[in-house]
Amino acid sequence: MAWNIGDMIRRRFVRSLVAVAIVLLAGATAGAETILFVGNSFIFGAGSAAMRYRPGSVTDLNGEGIGGVPAIFRRFAEQAGLDYDVAVETGGGRSLGWHLAERRARIDRAWDHVVLQEYSTLDAARPGDPARFIADTQTLATLFAVRNPGVRLHLTATWSRPDLVRGGGNPWTGRPIAAMANDLRRAYDRAAAQARPVVRGVVPVGQAFICAIRAGVADADPYDGITPGRLDLWADDHYHASTAGYYLEALMLFGAITGRDPRSLGVREAAAADLGLSPRQAGDLQRIAHRAIATDGACGR
Repeated sequence: MAWNIGDMIRRRFVRSLVAVAIVLLAGATAGAETILFVGNSFIFGAGSAAMRYRPGSVTDLNGEGIGGVPAIFRRFAEQAGLDYDVAVETGGGRSLGWHLAERRARIDRAWDHVVLQEYSTLDAARPGDPARFIADTQTLATLFAVRNPGVRLHLTATWSRPDLVRGGGNPWTGRPIAAMANDLRRAYDRAAAQARPVVRGVVPVGQAFICAIRAGVADADPYDGITPGRLDLWADDHYHASTAGYYLEALMLFGAITGRDPRSLGVREAAAADLGLSPRQAGDLQRIAHRAIATDGACGR
């Protein structure tokens, strides 16, 4: 009898240890990954329905009620069964240097992931000059790595602006629509190289726009009218993105950050329906995002 009682006690003790281990393991894996989006109107979705899309699903560190691309990303993650705690800190027409100078206190904390997006011409005063962008990226990478040495930064290379291709006094006037996106990508690659290993990569959103044009999914020139059956990736100002353009941006970020194939979301994906995109349009843009990620933007060069 004594042996049986001792055996029962030992078994109960082992079961208790197993139960504690399960609880501890669950606690270690249950927390959402944190992700911060830093940028300007190209992140918050100016000129489209994306700007106020599901603002309650993300934390706007500026308290401006922004949803934007981060909220679309969050919607994708939810459908994929992924848990992200999403924060956004944006300012219209602002550079990364501005965020460092004016919003540092809001972003200087530990994050698992950070997405950085520079002003559309890199330097507003000297379009095409990447010097400040490269320096500010290094400073931000150091700042975030101090808070969390394991942080993963992604740089979002933005799109060509048809208004600049048509307008004078800039490096892209009169050049093919792909030229600006490819110039920007080269600058982002330089910034990433200087800030590795904290910067994990460049998300070639601008080149994805060109991939869509070359695949016949999107129209190349919004100034001469949109070809029937094709998408306009730009807003009415031919500068910011349209809802379709921001959706493509969110797909690119989702694929690059999570490692999931954007096509896995399916043509009846919820954010597309919320934003007024048809299943066909959603499917076309998911295929373009997949191809652009798989080729590292080579389909847009």
